Amino acid sequence: MPEFVLPAYGLKEETSILEPFGTGLINNTWKVTTPGDSFILQRINDAVFLDPEAIAFNIQLVAAYLKQNHPSYPFIAPLTSTEGSQMIYVKDKGFYRMFSFVPGSHSIDVVHTPAQAYEAALQFGRFTSLLSGMDITQLKLTIPSFHDLELRYNQFLLALKNGNTERIRNSQRLIEQLQLRSFIVDEYKSIRQNPEFKLRVTHHDTKISNVLFDKDDKGICVIDLDTLMPGYFISDVGDMMRTYLSPVNEEETDLSKIEVRDEFYKAIVQGYYQEMKADLTGTEKEHFFYAGEFMIYMQALRFLTDHLNNDIYYGAKYPGHNFNRALNQATLLDALIKKQPLLENLAL
Repeated sequence: MPEFVLPAYGLKEETSILEPFGTGLINNTWKVTTPGDSFILQRINDAVFLDPEAIAFNIQLVAAYLKQNHPSYPFIAPLTSTEGSQMIYVKDKGFYRMFSFVPGSHSIDVVHTPAQAYEAALQFGRFTSLLSGMDITQLKLTIPSFHDLELRYNQFLLALKNGNTERIRNSQRLIEQLQLRSFIVDEYKSIRQNPEFKLRVTHHDTKISNVLFDKDDKGICVIDLDTLMPGYFISDVGDMMRTYLSPVNEEETDLSKIEVRDEFYKAIVQGYYQEMKADLTGTEKEHFFYAGEFMIYMQALRFLTDHLNNDIYYGAKYPGHNFNRALNQATLLDALIKKQPLLENLAL
């Protein structure tokens, strides 16, 4: 437990209780309880975020903009240390930051109802909408090329040339299945050249656990802004589709459980449009359904690429773990595409 960080925030180690908190896979998170208050302490994974100071810079920039232009928005900024910094570095132990714990709030790990999906989509849409007047060129890239589908496809092709030959041979059917969907990459290339698609302040990690809810399951605000960067709306909407539409996540190996739930798709449309419909161009609205194809396909590529490269990025808890994840996402993509005639007009 990183009790050694507490004095940097004016807290006493002997009167503070630390316990692991949340289910995040990247950063380490603890809840700090003191006699008078509660806090959230995080260690930034600097193996993923190579420039943690860029995260702190972006958050300070957004916090200042919201304070000046939308002071009523409950933005949760990191606390300032006794030395005046919102992120501290401890030699040989890494980068840390601390937040106030919001009383009465909670997060959700799995979307259970369309109402929850609606609230989350509304919050992510509101966040981007409120920041629509911000100069995005000031933002730093915390993970360069994070949602660059063309790059991810090229990495996939490279893995087919240089990866584990046995795994390539045994994955041939899935490889061919994903290659047949390469039109999704072609569309992404067109989007990048289309002035109708705007770069906006984008969260890039819109799973339900990155929204704070109140006791009535109403959204309060978005959290975890480590991947906040300029991006296209398809990143945020697509990640919601990828993680909200199916009742099971990418770890599920029983493919019969994977489905696209129409009412959850409608909830994403309604929630996001509540805040962003007037801001999106006509061409962007025509690509609302594509957002799901884009994100699910990219994740399938990334999982399979890692499998062919001997699990060097995501790691594997058992043999074939990333292959199963890729197959899961390819199955979800097929299920979504089958629903296209029914769903794609809902966002026009």
